[in-house]
Amino acid sequence: VSATFRDRVRWIAEDLGFDPNWLKACKAFETGRRFTADVRNPRSTATGLIQFMAATARGLGTTTAELAAMTAENQLNYVWKYFNERVRERGKIARLSDCYMAILNPVAMGKPDSYPMWVKGSQAYAVNAGLDANRDHTITKAEAAAKVHAMLAEGLRPENVA
Repeated sequence: VSATFRDRVRWIAEDLGFDPNWLKACKAFETGRRFTADVRNPRSTATGLIQFMAATARGLGTTTAELAAMTAENQLNYVWKYFNERVRERGKIARLSDCYMAILNPVAMGKPDSYPMWVKGSQAYAVNAGLDANRDHTITKAEAAAKVHAMLAEGLRPENVA
Protein backbone atom coordinates (compact mmCIF):
# COMPACT_ATOMS: atom_id res chain seq x y z
CA VAL A 1 0.00 0.00 0.00
CA SER A 2 1.05 3.59 -0.48
CA ALA A 3 2.39 5.88 2.22
CA THR A 4 -0.77 7.97 1.78
CA PHE A 5 -2.91 4.89 2.40
CA ARG A 6 -0.99 4.06 5.60
CA ASP A 7 -1.23 7.67 6.79
CA ARG A 8 -4.99 7.76 6.20
CA VAL A 9 -5.52 4.47 8.03
CA ARG A 10 -3.57 5.84 10.99
CA TRP A 11 -5.60 9.05 10.90
CA ILE A 12 -8.95 7.19 10.81
CA ALA A 13 -8.00 5.02 13.79
CA GLU A 14 -6.52 7.89 15.79
CA ASP A 15 -9.51 10.13 15.06
CA LEU A 16 -11.91 7.43 16.22
CA GLY A 17 -9.75 6.29 19.14
CA PHE A 18 -8.58 2.78 18.31
CA ASP A 19 -5.45 0.92 17.20
CA PRO A 20 -4.72 1.41 13.46
CA ASN A 21 -3.43 -2.18 13.31
CA TRP A 22 -6.97 -3.37 14.06
CA LEU A 23 -8.30 -1.57 11.01
CA LYS A 24 -5.45 -2.93 8.89
CA ALA A 25 -6.22 -6.48 10.04
CA CYS A 26 -9.92 -6.08 9.26
CA LYS A 27 -9.17 -4.74 5.79
CA ALA A 28 -6.61 -7.49 5.16
CA PHE A 29 -9.24 -10.10 5.96
CA GLU A 30 -12.05 -8.39 4.05
CA THR A 31 -9.95 -7.91 0.90
CA GLY A 32 -8.06 -11.20 0.95
CA ARG A 33 -4.88 -9.23 1.68
CA ARG A 34 -5.30 -7.15 -1.49
CA PHE A 35 -6.19 -3.76 0.07
CA THR A 36 -7.85 -2.63 -3.16
CA ALA A 37 -11.02 -0.62 -3.63
CA ASP A 38 -12.49 -2.89 -6.29
CA VAL A 39 -12.50 -6.22 -4.40
CA ARG A 40 -15.95 -7.78 -4.78
CA ASN A 41 -17.59 -10.70 -3.05
CA PRO A 42 -18.91 -12.98 -5.82
CA ARG A 43 -21.86 -14.06 -3.64
CA SER A 44 -23.16 -10.61 -2.62
CA THR A 45 -22.99 -6.89 -3.34
CA ALA A 46 -20.06 -6.49 -0.94
CA THR A 47 -17.35 -4.29 -2.43
CA GLY A 48 -14.15 -2.62 -1.36
CA LEU A 49 -11.85 -2.28 1.60
CA ILE A 50 -14.45 -3.22 4.21
CA GLN A 51 -16.85 -4.95 1.83
CA PHE A 52 -19.53 -2.27 1.71
CA MET A 53 -22.95 -3.72 0.90
CA ALA A 54 -25.11 -1.88 -1.67
CA ALA A 55 -27.52 -0.59 0.99
CA THR A 56 -24.63 0.59 3.16
CA ALA A 57 -23.05 2.42 0.24
CA ARG A 58 -26.37 4.16 -0.50
CA GLY A 59 -26.58 5.19 3.15
CA LEU A 60 -23.16 6.79 2.80
CA GLY A 61 -24.24 8.70 -0.31
CA THR A 62 -22.52 6.52 -2.91
CA THR A 63 -22.83 3.20 -4.71
CA THR A 64 -20.73 0.05 -4.75
CA ALA A 65 -19.86 0.80 -8.39
CA GLU A 66 -18.57 4.24 -7.40
CA LEU A 67 -16.65 2.76 -4.47
CA ALA A 68 -15.05 0.14 -6.73
CA ALA A 69 -13.93 2.84 -9.19
CA MET A 70 -12.14 4.86 -6.47
CA THR A 71 -8.55 4.59 -5.45
CA ALA A 72 -8.07 2.76 -2.17
CA GLU A 73 -6.87 6.04 -0.67
CA ASN A 74 -10.08 7.84 -1.66
CA GLN A 75 -12.29 4.94 -0.52
CA LEU A 76 -10.80 5.38 2.95
CA ASN A 77 -12.93 8.54 3.25
CA TYR A 78 -15.99 6.27 3.18
CA VAL A 79 -14.34 3.85 5.59
CA TRP A 80 -13.94 6.76 8.03
CA LYS A 81 -17.52 7.89 7.48
CA TYR A 82 -18.82 4.36 8.04
CA PHE A 83 -16.76 3.79 11.22
CA ASN A 84 -17.62 7.24 12.54
CA GLU A 85 -21.32 6.36 12.29
CA ARG A 86 -20.77 3.02 14.08
CA VAL A 87 -18.84 4.71 16.90
CA ARG A 88 -21.59 7.33 17.30
CA GLU A 89 -24.25 4.59 17.40
CA ARG A 90 -22.45 1.93 19.47
CA GLY A 91 -19.67 3.67 21.38
CA LYS A 92 -15.90 3.55 21.27
CA ILE A 93 -14.07 0.61 19.73
CA ALA A 94 -12.03 -0.90 22.56
CA ARG A 95 -10.99 -4.29 21.11
CA LEU A 96 -10.09 -5.84 17.77
CA SER A 97 -13.24 -7.96 17.85
CA ASP A 98 -15.36 -4.80 18.16
CA CYS A 99 -13.50 -3.20 15.26
CA TYR A 100 -14.42 -6.19 13.13
CA MET A 101 -17.98 -6.28 14.45
CA ALA A 102 -18.37 -2.68 13.26
CA ILE A 103 -18.02 -4.17 9.77
CA LEU A 104 -19.64 -7.57 10.11
CA ASN A 105 -22.41 -7.19 12.71
CA PRO A 106 -22.54 -3.83 14.54
CA VAL A 107 -25.14 -5.18 17.00
CA ALA A 108 -22.33 -7.29 18.49
CA MET A 109 -20.10 -4.28 19.24
CA GLY A 110 -19.45 -4.05 22.98
CA LYS A 111 -20.84 -7.50 23.65
CA PRO A 112 -18.69 -10.26 25.20
CA ASP A 113 -16.81 -12.54 22.83
CA SER A 114 -19.16 -15.36 23.86
CA TYR A 115 -22.10 -13.43 22.38
CA PRO A 116 -24.07 -15.74 20.04
CA MET A 117 -24.53 -13.80 16.82
CA TRP A 118 -26.22 -16.32 14.55
CA VAL A 119 -27.69 -19.80 14.87
CA LYS A 120 -28.24 -22.50 12.29
CA GLY A 121 -31.49 -22.01 10.43
CA SER A 122 -31.07 -18.26 9.98
CA GLN A 123 -30.06 -16.63 6.69
CA ALA A 124 -27.13 -14.91 8.42
CA TYR A 125 -25.87 -18.26 9.72
CA ALA A 126 -26.10 -19.80 6.26
CA VAL A 127 -24.04 -16.98 4.72
CA ASN A 128 -21.44 -17.14 7.52
CA ALA A 129 -21.46 -20.87 8.35
CA GLY A 130 -17.73 -21.12 7.65
CA LEU A 131 -17.10 -19.05 10.78
CA ASP A 132 -18.68 -21.71 13.04
CA ALA A 133 -15.31 -23.13 14.05
CA ASN A 134 -16.57 -25.70 16.55
CA ARG A 135 -19.56 -26.66 14.39
CA ASP A 136 -22.04 -26.28 17.24
CA HIS A 137 -24.53 -24.48 14.97
CA THR A 138 -23.92 -21.14 16.70
CA ILE A 139 -21.50 -18.47 15.52
CA THR A 140 -20.14 -16.46 18.43
CA LYS A 141 -18.45 -13.10 18.23
CA ALA A 142 -15.14 -14.81 19.10
CA GLU A 143 -15.51 -17.30 16.26
CA ALA A 144 -16.38 -14.54 13.81
CA ALA A 145 -13.35 -12.47 14.84
CA ALA A 146 -10.86 -15.36 15.01
CA LYS A 147 -9.63 -14.96 11.44
CA VAL A 148 -9.12 -11.23 11.93
CA HIS A 149 -7.10 -11.96 15.08
CA ALA A 150 -4.97 -14.30 12.96
CA MET A 151 -4.55 -11.54 10.33
CA LEU A 152 -3.38 -9.14 13.04
CA ALA A 153 -0.83 -11.64 14.33
CA GLU A 154 0.42 -12.26 10.81
CA GLY A 155 0.64 -8.56 10.04
CA LEU A 156 2.60 -7.84 13.22
CA ARG A 157 5.28 -10.43 12.54
CA PRO A 158 8.62 -8.57 12.17
CA GLU A 159 9.04 -9.54 8.52
CA ASN A 160 5.63 -8.02 7.69
CA VAL A 161 5.93 -4.70 9.51
CA ALA A 162 6.60 -1.83 7.11
